Amino acid sequence: MTEKLQVEDVDVYVEGMGDETIVMVHGWPDTYRVWDKQVEVLKDKYRCVRFTLPGYDKNKPRRAYDLKEIVQLINTIVDTVGNGKPVILMLHDWGCFFGYQFYMNFPDKVIKIIGVDIGDAGSKEHVLTAKVKAFMFGYQMWLAAAWKIGGKLGDAMTRKMAKLLHAPGDPDTITSSMTYSYYWKWSHLLTGRSLEHLPLEINCPLLFIYGENKPGMFHSKPWVEKIVADKRNRVEPFKTRHWVMIEAPERFNDVMLDWLENKV
Repeated sequence: MTEKLQVEDVDVYVEGMGDETIVMVHGWPDTYRVWDKQVEVLKDKYRCVRFTLPGYDKNKPRRAYDLKEIVQLINTIVDTVGNGKPVILMLHDWGCFFGYQFYMNFPDKVIKIIGVDIGDAGSKEHVLTAKVKAFMFGYQMWLAAAWKIGGKLGDAMTRKMAKLLHAPGDPDTITSSMTYSYYWKWSHLLTGRSLEHLPLEINCPLLFIYGENKPGMFHSKPWVEKIVADKRNRVEPFKTRHWVMIEAPERFNDVMLDWLENKV
């Protein structure tokens, strides 16, 4: 049975039973449905909470949301569904950035984190080759431009890039409304303005899962070395691209459940 809540005009879906709550945050260009395979195996033991990021629902008004607004939304959702207890975060892509920032602002509200494919991207330790930098700049600037252009052309640009990057989402759900974070990221960087986000420092137990079959990684080796130095943590590479939980759902779920049930 699924319970549907409204939190700040965002539809929040709650499924499953258990003492612990897992709040799932997706990234570009997805919706809450990206976690379907995980909810199937988690809902017998955990309360699974998921939602579509603001701006990502094509049936709602198109506008940009800044980092502060998204962090506050996650905070309100956690307060609404958490029953006064800290939650587990499961994050992917931009959901990692938003979820990590939520954790940095409200560490007492998070007991564990599962981060998928995005680590300390953008840190001083995250060194990229010129080729990888060009690739990342190219697709992200394309999506930033799609936000600025908007309309049918912006939507077509977004869907084209999603296809090129092998995004698994339904093309009918993909629009330029989802690309505002690329626009504010690059508009800040190119003008020298700070994004005003906190440096990544995760002290709670962390499972980090990433795909190896990509042009470049979204994490640094020193960051991974720091993670695995803590016995509570685990790092698992997969022979997939970016959408690990969809490309290899059975192994992903096995690793996820094994780590969640490990009492170390």
